[in-house]
Amino acid sequence: MTDVNRNEVFEQVRNALVELFEIDAADITPEAQLYQELDLDSIDAVDLVVHLQNLTGKKIKPEEFKSVRSVNDVVDAVIELLKES
Repeated sequence: MTDVNRNEVFEQVRNALVELFEIDAADITPEAQLYQELDLDSIDAVDLVVHLQNLTGKKIKPEEFKSVRSVNDVVDAVIELLKES
């Protein structure tokens, strides 16, 4: 996939957070912190990874997600995955 649209990826990540964790979409900004502001825990993070794997059809290595702290970090990780084809 070429020229991954950052806004589209953000929308998908936001939709996943709303769908999986019933987070208010208005609270999900690129800068929002997953653990502090959105109240996710490590189990939630695993659920999010599994959901994104299903969306992208790509395998996400756990170590790639260890440094993820904000919604923007998730978007960056997904974009990196989509570039690897």
